Amino acid sequence: MSENIESVLHEERVFQPPQAFAAEARLNGESLSALHRQAAEDYEGFWAERAREEISWQTPFSTILDESDAPHYRWFTDGQINVSYNCLDRHLAERGDKTAIVFEGEPGDVRKYTYRELHAEVCQFANALKAQGIRKGDRVVIYMPMIAEAVIAMQACARIGATHSVVFGGFSAEALRDRVNDAGARMIITADGGHRGAKIVPLKAAVDEAIEHGTPSVEKVIVFERTRHGVPMVESRDVRWQDAIAGQPQACEPEWVDAEHPLFLLYTSGSTGKPKGIQHSSAGYLLQAILTNKWVFDLHDRDVFWCTADVGWITGHTYVAYGPLALGATQVIYEGAPTVPDGGRFWKLAAEHAVTVFYTAPTAIRALMKLGDAFPQGHDLSRLRLLGTVGEPINPEAWMWYHRVIGGERCPIVDTWWQTETGGHMIAPIPGAVATKPGSCTLALPGILADVVDEQGNTITEADRGGYLVIRKPWPSMLRTVWGDDERYRKTYWGMFDGRFYLAGDSARRDADGYFWIMGRIDDVLNVSGHRLGTMEIESALVAHEAVAEAAVVGRPHDVKGEAIVAYVILRGERPTGTDADAMTKTLRDWVAKEIGPIAKPDDIRFTEGLPKTRSGKIMRRLLRSIAKGEVITSDISTLENEAVIAQLQGKA
Repeated sequence: MSENIESVLHEERVFQPPQAFAAEARLNGESLSALHRQAAEDYEGFWAERAREEISWQTPFSTILDESDAPHYRWFTDGQINVSYNCLDRHLAERGDKTAIVFEGEPGDVRKYTYRELHAEVCQFANALKAQGIRKGDRVVIYMPMIAEAVIAMQACARIGATHSVVFGGFSAEALRDRVNDAGARMIITADGGHRGAKIVPLKAAVDEAIEHGTPSVEKVIVFERTRHGVPMVESRDVRWQDAIAGQPQACEPEWVDAEHPLFLLYTSGSTGKPKGIQHSSAGYLLQAILTNKWVFDLHDRDVFWCTADVGWITGHTYVAYGPLALGATQVIYEGAPTVPDGGRFWKLAAEHAVTVFYTAPTAIRALMKLGDAFPQGHDLSRLRLLGTVGEPINPEAWMWYHRVIGGERCPIVDTWWQTETGGHMIAPIPGAVATKPGSCTLALPGILADVVDEQGNTITEADRGGYLVIRKPWPSMLRTVWGDDERYRKTYWGMFDGRFYLAGDSARRDADGYFWIMGRIDDVLNVSGHRLGTMEIESALVAHEAVAEAAVVGRPHDVKGEAIVAYVILRGERPTGTDADAMTKTLRDWVAKEIGPIAKPDDIRFTEGLPKTRSGKIMRRLLRSIAKGEVITSDISTLENEAVIAQLQGKA
C-alpha cells in the first residue's frame, strides 16, 4: 500500500483499561509481562507449568513437547486425563450447589443446572451411550439445537472417551451426511426439532433424509424431544433420549485417556469448498480453553458469562461446552434468535440473568446496532463489566457503538482473533493490562508467537505494511491434523514456508505499537495497480458512511489494474434503483476515496438486501467472488442461511 493511502484502521482512539476493572483483574501489566518473559526464556517450561497448574491429571506427564513427527506436534503425551472430569467432578466439593448453566429457550422456558445436577445428567447420559454400544474411540455426531442437552451430550462423549463431532443444527441433510460419513460416526444424537426465529427447525427429518441417502456407519440415533411436534421413529435404530437414560445410574467413572486422545472433530470450510475435519486433542485443547477464559474474559467466581455462539462452531466448544465449565463458572445458554420477539431479546436476557461478561459476533452487533439504541436502553445492562467480539474483525464504528451503548463506556472490549484450528484465543487484549483500539485484536497472548511475514517468511518490521499472519512455534491447543487427510493438513497449514510456521490463512499488519490488525483472508487481499488493499479496510470505510448498514468487498480480474474492487452494499433504507442507485454509487465511491484514497474506490457497487452468510453469520466470500466474475455457482451452498439471496445478487430476483 502506498504511503499516501490512509487506512480507516489507522485508529487514533485508544482506550486504557478502566481503573476499577484493572484493580480487580486476574492479570495486570506486571503479571502479564512476567508471563511473556517466562514464555520467551523457557517456552516448553512455560506451557508445562500452566498445564500442571490448570489441569487435574490422572497420570502426570513427563514429556512436554514431542516434535519427532513435525508438523504433527504432540503435547504432554505420557499424561492421562479426562476432560469431563476436569469440567465437572473437580468442582463438586466446593461448587456442587453453584449454578453451572442457566438455559433459556426461545419460547421463554428457563431451566437452571447446578454443577451437581449437571454432573448427574452427564453421567446418566454417558451410561446410556455405553448401553447403546458406544466405546472409547468411537465417533458420535451431535446435531442438536442450542439447548443444554447439546452440552450434556458433548460432555458425556468426553466422559467415556468417544470422539464427538458437532454439526450445526442449521446445516442441511446433505451437509450432515457428508460429515457423518467422513467421520465414520456410529451414532447420531439429535432432537425432534429446535426453536429458531419463531419457527421449528426440523432436525430429526434432516437426520432421516441424510441416512436415507447413505450413512453406512450409523447404527443408532438418539432423539431428544424438544419441540414435541411428533416425528417418526425407526424401529431398532431410533431411541428416545428419555428411554435411553431410563434406569441408568447417575454415576459414571470417567474413562482416562491419553493427553493426545481426539476429544472432537469439527468440520470447517476449506478453500476448495470441501469441509475439513479439524481434529483436536484432549489436554492441549483443554489447557487453552481454561487459560483464555481466565486471561481474556477475566472470569471470576461471581461472574455470569454469556457466549452467544452455537455449539456447532468452535466458539461454542471452547467458550460454552468446555472452558467456562472447566473454570467452574456460571453461564447462560440461549436457544434462539436475537430478534425474537423483538430486537431487545439479547439485552433482556442479559438484564434478567445478571450477565457480567458478554461475548458475541460483529455480525450480531451490526444487526442490532441497525435497530437503534432504544432496545438496549430499555434494559438494565449495568451489571456488564466486560464485552467481547469473535468471528471476524469488527469495524470501528460498530466497536464504538458496542462500547458506548452496550458497555456504557465502562466495559473493556476484548476483540479476539483465533480459529477453529487454533482451539482458543491467540491474539486478544488482556483487559486489565492492555489498552484497546477499535478494530484491532491488539497483542498475542503469552506463549503465542504470532508474527507478520512477507512472501519469503521474513518478519515485516515496517509499521502498517501488510503480510501473512503466522505462528512461529507450535502451541498446545493447535489442531493435530485434518481427519483422514494428513497431507491436506501439511499442505494447508505448513506448506507455504517449508514447515517453519503455521500459516493462519489471514493477512495482517502491525502498527507502530505492535498491535495486530487483521486485514482478511489471504485471498481477500486485493492487488490493485500494485497496491495491496485489505477488503476489511474498504468494508470499514463503507460501513462508516451513515447510509450503509453492511458491506462486503471482493475482487475480480481487471485487464489493467490486475484486480477491480466489487462492493456488495446493504443500505439502512430501501434498496435503490435507477438514478437513485447511480447517485448513491457516486456518493459511496467518493466517500471511500476520502476515507482511504482514490485507489480504493470500488469499481462496481451492487446494492442488495442480503449477503450470502452461513448460519453462524460468516459471509461466504467465495460465492461473492464467483458472482462478481459472472461464474456459474457449482459449489455447495447448503450452509447458507438464505439461499434466495444468491438469485438476487445474480440479478435474477
